[in-house]
Amino acid sequence: MFWEKGMIEITATEIKNRLGKYLERAQKEPVFIKKSGRWVAVVVSYEDYKRLTRLEDMYWVEKALEAEKEGFVGEKESLEFLKTRLEEAVDAEA
Repeated sequence: MFWEKGMIEITATEIKNRLGKYLERAQKEPVFIKKSGRWVAVVVSYEDYKRLTRLEDMYWVEKALEAEKEGFVGEKESLEFLKTRLEEAVDAEA
């Protein structure tokens, strides 16, 4: 994984007992949290969170622009597609 080198890995109990310490650490690098041997969360700084959400927004803008160039279906077609899929899902559960 990209974060393995020098990563901070703690347990849920550890963060519960020393939250302030790990909030400070998260300002410098992500803090990875395990509970019962499974990854459950990552604490990152607010600045990193903003950066990551901006990157995600840029990704989706790019995807929207690509879709616009290729042509896309309108609202009526989208609703009909979703209605059909929902009916298929309901029928499959019955």
